[in-house]
Amino acid sequence: MNSIRMGNKVNVQDGAVIHCTFQRTKAIIGNNVSIGHNAIVHGCSVEDDVLIGMGAIVMDNAHVKSNTIIAAGAVVLEGFICESGSIYAGVPAKKVKDISKDLISGEIHRIANNYVKYAGWFRSIKEEANH
Repeated sequence: MNSIRMGNKVNVQDGAVIHCTFQRTKAIIGNNVSIGHNAIVHGCSVEDDVLIGMGAIVMDNAHVKSNTIIAAGAVVLEGFICESGSIYAGVPAKKVKDISKDLISGEIHRIANNYVKYAGWFRSIKEEANH
């Protein structure tokens, strides 16, 4: 259909869908991105250090800039640009507030790092099972 590119430390949780549109949109996902359960990321750009909440939808040609949180259940409309360092919520998604540096490290980085840790746990359990 088209390309899906993901950076490092990206976690795509259960039930999430990443998709694109034939010959029209690509899905580009940066580093340290967490995509929550049942979220839909469709033909858009997501920069580094982003948290997309459970059940959120990010539509074609939307652009989510770095250090941003998309709240659970939010709908980022087609072509919308989410400012860096902000939280977006609602249907359609609107900026609700700026993100503090503590929230960036306390939520966005913490969640991305936790999933790297969880992957390590899975690898060690799998290795033990194979011995």
